[in-house]
Order: sequence, then structure tokens, then C-alpha cells
Amino acid sequence: MAESLRRLVNIGTFTVLQEKLERWLDNYYINTCDQNVARCCEIIELNAKVQGQLFKLLQVTAESGGMYGGASIIKSRLLPFLGQNFFTSGGSVTADTSLSVLAESAAKNREIDDLQDMYETSLNELEADLKDKEAENQDLRDELLDAKTELDRSTRTSTSDKIFLENENRDLRRKLALAEDEVRTLRSKAGMMTDYETQIRHLRDDIALLTARRDSLYRSTSSFAKDDSILSSTIREEKKPGDVYSSLGAYRYTPRVGSPLSIDDPVQRVRQQNYISRWNDMFSQDRLDAMDTLRRYSDDYENNQRIIFLAIQEAFSVAKLAFRQFKMKVRANLAATHIGPETLEEAVQDYINRNTDLCDLTGMVADVIRALNRSPKVFLPPDATFSIVQPFIRESCKLAWNMSALAHPLDIAVATDAELFDNNKYRRSYDSEYTAPLVNHHIWPALMQGAKVLMKGEACTRRGASLGASRRSRSPTRSVSPSPRPRSRSRSASPSRRIRSRSVSPSRSRSPFSSGAW
Repeated sequence: MAESLRRLVNIGTFTVLQEKLERWLDNYYINTCDQNVARCCEIIELNAKVQGQLFKLLQVTAESGGMYGGASIIKSRLLPFLGQNFFTSGGSVTADTSLSVLAESAAKNREIDDLQDMYETSLNELEADLKDKEAENQDLRDELLDAKTELDRSTRTSTSDKIFLENENRDLRRKLALAEDEVRTLRSKAGMMTDYETQIRHLRDDIALLTARRDSLYRSTSSFAKDDSILSSTIREEKKPGDVYSSLGAYRYTPRVGSPLSIDDPVQRVRQQNYISRWNDMFSQDRLDAMDTLRRYSDDYENNQRIIFLAIQEAFSVAKLAFRQFKMKVRANLAATHIGPETLEEAVQDYINRNTDLCDLTGMVADVIRALNRSPKVFLPPDATFSIVQPFIRESCKLAWNMSALAHPLDIAVATDAELFDNNKYRRSYDSEYTAPLVNHHIWPALMQGAKVLMKGEACTRRGASLGASRRSRSPTRSVSPSPRPRSRSRSASPSRRIRSRSVSPSRSRSPFSSGAW
């Protein structure tokens, strides 16, 4: 059956039949009646042959389905065409009607074929798009896997880099701590070397002065024979750095217009100005350096402030005691050779003005550290000692000695915990309770000259302040004052919370030296 159908398709009978119908239509009005009838018969014969072949194919197709194969289709579609009036011209169905039915059937078949082709084309396109999407999804999966692998590798690399940087940071911190310790050691040694060089320079100046005066005394009258013998015996003695007796033997008073004991003496005015400037530097620089050093060993901010205040307080006490002994020694030795015309006190002060560096700084620093160790108000961890602030103690002792050596000495105000706050001597710190009347602890002492306040100090006021020993406190926090009380102009910026900041030097009170000495 399939072979017969293929042969019928290959012959193309319907194509030839369609071409004959088209040529007959083109020549219909040209041909004669006989020619048109002949053409019609020819087409009928060709159509009959095609129908014969189709009926054979119908028979073979129906037989392949069994006894009743295709019976329903034959009854519904073929039998109506085989009726007795089908081939006649007279009847309910005309030739035009049958042709239109055939045309509609062919059109429907063509539409069905077109729809089937469109469906198959759309299906093919959808299958192609689906394959493309699957390929894109696979590419995205591959890229995601690569990105995940790269992220894991980067995470491992960053973790190893972080560990390496942490180790490097610890090494750098350790090296920095060692370098800071070495710098502090070198500073202390440099300070001692500077003191030794100053003493040597003064001794050389004394030797040159003694040599010149000895030559002038040899040429003088006999009235200075006794002084000449004392000078000669003094020069023969061995001179050592810091020896008070060698400088006393070489000392000679130089007449001047004013008295060295006068408050208007140039030495008094100039040195007082320099010492007050150095006092400001101690507050704004050295104190903060010492606080930074203490913060590396102790986090107790209040205790660190107490250590600084107690250190400078003990430095003044030790320096004043040492200076009194030094002055008594100078007075006792000058009294044996003093002949005027100036008073003995003027000669003593003149000698002290020339030899202010004859002090035992090392001994004074050791005394201050011992006093800090004995104090129950301050403490340090077991692995630290008060020697960590030795540079600050050394500078405090040196400044205290120089202030005590003035004809009108400078001193710090007496201060005790839980005393009544004095607004003339102190200003409150930024973390104070402004309504509290008692001082909890002092931060910086007030600088005095007799009963006059030259420079205000700083204190912290708290409610419930007592005379007890220092207790561990938290880091300072700014407390809010209950009333908007204006601050005094003498307040300076205090250090920020746990962060070092250079504060303004303590405010200056009115002094008799502010008009011309500054």
C-alpha cells in the first residue's frame, strides 16, 4: 500500500490535472465546442484514472484494518458522495456546491497543515531555547563554583595574612616598648651628663677666676695678705664636681648697685620668669609624658594623678630640706672670711645665685622615690616601681631646687585630701562635681610666693571625699553639673578620656611681676 501511494505521489497526476484545468480555462473562449468537450473528456478520463487508483488505495487501507476497518468513516464521508443524485445535474447538491465543499475541505486541510507546521516550528524553537538556557545555567553553575573556590582560597589567604600581621604587630609593640625604655634610660643618663658638664664648666670658670684674682692679690697691698693666704690654701686643695667647699674658697663678692636680696633684683626677676615658664611646661608636657608612662602599667586614672601630684609635692619637700642644709653650710663657711662692706646674708645670696647647680640631684630623686614607696595613698602593680617616672621626678627636683634658691623663693601650696576647695588656689578638673565643696584629690599644686598665688593648681572635687587611702577608680567620666554654672576664665583644657592631649598651661594669677617682668 505504501509503495502504491509513493508511486501515485511520484507520478504527480493531480499536478497534471491542475495544469490541464488552467490551460483549458485560458483557451476556453478560443476553442470550439468540440475542442472544449474533448478537453473535458480528457480531464474526466484523467480524473477517473486517479479515482481508480484512490479507490484501490482505499480498499487496501480498509483491508489492513480488518473486517470493519474504516467502516464508520466510509459511511459518514464516502457514501453520501456515491448517492444516485451525486453525478446528476439535477438534485439538492449542485456542481458549484460540491466544488465549494471540496475547496473548503482543501482550505481546512491547508490551515491544519499550516497550524501543524507552525506548532512544530514553535516546538523546535522552544526546544532550542531550552537547550540554550540549560547551557547558560550550566555556565552559571561553573562560574559559581569557580567563585566559591576563589572565595575559599582568598579567605584562607586573608586568615594567614591576618595571623602574620598580628604576630608582626606584637613584635613591633615589643620592640617599641624596648625602644621607649632605652630612650628613658638615655634621657636620664643625658641629664646626668649635662649636670656633670655644667659642674665642670663652673669649676673651670672658678679656677680661671681664682687664678686671675690670685695674680691681682699678689700685686695688691699688704692689707689683703690674710685673704691672699686663704686663697692660696684653697687653690691647693683638690677640686671635685659638686664640692661646696672648693667654690666657697674661691668666692669673692663683687660690689653691685642693688642688693641681691631685693625683690627688684634683675637676677630675681629674670630667673623667676624663667622658672614660672618652666612650671607651665612641666604641667603641659612633662606631666602628660609621665601620665602616659604610668598608663602602660596601671589603668587607674585617679591613682596615676595622685602619683604625679605626690611626686612633685615630695620633690619640693626634699629640695627645700636640701637647700636649707646647703645654705647653712654656705653661711657657716662665709662667716669665717666675710669682711664686708655687704652684709653676710647678701654675700650668701650672691654666692647662691652664682652656684645654683651645686645640688645632689641623684640623692634627691632617690629620697622622693623612697617617700613614694612609703606613702599608703598610691600604688603600682607588683611588676612596676616608681622609678618609671624618674625623668619627671628629676625635673621636679631640679625646678624645686632652683625656685628655693631665689632670694624670694617660690613654693607650692600646702594641700591635703578632703580639704575645703579654695577657688583662689585651684580650678576644678573637667570630671569634678561642681557642687561638691571638698577636694577628693589634687592634680597639680598651686605655685605661691609667700601668701600670693602666682599660678593656680588643679583639683578634683567629689561628694563624699575622705582622708582615706586611694581606692581603685574607673576611668574618668564627665559628670553633668546640676545647674548651668559658668566656668572661670582660668580653666584650661583637661586631658581627654584615656587619650593624651596637650592641655593649656595653668592660668596665671596677678602677681607683682606681671607689669614689667613678663
